[in-house]
Amino acid sequence: MHRTRPASALAVLSISACLLAGCSNGPGEASAPAEASPAAARVTVTPRIHLNAVDGQRHVSVGRGGRVTVRAGTITKVSLATADGRAVRGESSPDKRTWAPDAPLAHDTAYRLTVVAANGDGREETKRIAFTTLAGTDRFTGTFTPDNGSTVGVGMPVSFTFDKAITDKKAVESAIEVTSSSGQPVVGHWFGAQRLDFRPKQYWKAHSTVTARIRLDGVKGAEGAYGEQDRTVRFTVGRSQVSTVDAAAHRMTVVQDGKALKTLPITAGAKNSPTWNGRMVISEKLITTRMDGATVGFAGQYDIPDVPHAMRLSTSGTFIHGNYWGEDSVFGRSNISHGCVGLNDAQGGSDPDQDAAWFYNHSLVGDVVVVQNSNDRTIAPDNGLNGWNMPWKQWKAGSAR
Repeated sequence: MHRTRPASALAVLSISACLLAGCSNGPGEASAPAEASPAAARVTVTPRIHLNAVDGQRHVSVGRGGRVTVRAGTITKVSLATADGRAVRGESSPDKRTWAPDAPLAHDTAYRLTVVAANGDGREETKRIAFTTLAGTDRFTGTFTPDNGSTVGVGMPVSFTFDKAITDKKAVESAIEVTSSSGQPVVGHWFGAQRLDFRPKQYWKAHSTVTARIRLDGVKGAEGAYGEQDRTVRFTVGRSQVSTVDAAAHRMTVVQDGKALKTLPITAGAKNSPTWNGRMVISEKLITTRMDGATVGFAGQYDIPDVPHAMRLSTSGTFIHGNYWGEDSVFGRSNISHGCVGLNDAQGGSDPDQDAAWFYNHSLVGDVVVVQNSNDRTIAPDNGLNGWNMPWKQWKAGSAR
């Protein structure tokens, strides 16, 4: 049977042939009048529908599942419903190129999605898929510090703690990007399977802005552990403050923006309970707190319900804090603590003229306190936010990227 090519196809072939052969009128030939030329070819493109899932997929994100994007066309119909027929409401964008549910989908739920899209010539495409969302028990979450919008000291790392052990560290680390307005390169380091810290080689530049883009939604961190977080966090680095404690001289010098601001008399850890050496970052500020020796291996030796102006330096219980129970004569002269750095203070912390109150009011979470000349080893990098005690080469070796 003889088949006739569609006129539009003939027109396209004719145009293509002219382009390939360099068609022109021969010598003496008159050009054909424009109105006698074949009608311009009309090329139609089938709409391309992209769905944030494939047919039969499991562990689909509740935040992104059911979303629709159309290229070379517009959406004419979307139907999203649970397997038992409960319809899910949603809305198209003004240009009808995207559609999304009005709210996140339910966890561990089967859905059916049908999408119809058309181009300007009325050519349509239809896609249908079924998928199941992530079960609540199959997700992992990362808590992180510092908080969005906070102002911190130059030593503050970006630290994530995951609630499940991560086996695909590369996938998880690659989904988190930390950058600084200073242009300092930032590298991640894994401490075990559940903690990931980011920092530059040197302290953050003062007055810079740090941005952490967290794109963990849909990332598989381990068997039965998929991420859901998708957000951007920004914080500001304040002025530079690094305070150096000389445990042997019983003094602490506070340096702000490169200038010595004040030298304060202190008491550090006693001979049998010395203070860690090394660079420590203030991770928490408490106007008052209870300190019970039973929680850090000194049961029965102390239990003080109202320690004033306490700032945490380690997970294991090292603080720099106010001390109102010691004699004034110990500050600047002897070390009597159980490992903390003590500053003279009044009970209740109500006297702003006391050294502890002054230091508390001049400190930010993320400021650095360096302890030296103590009769103890250097604090472990993962004991608190103290990765600055690890050489840069070793730090980079702990990245999974």
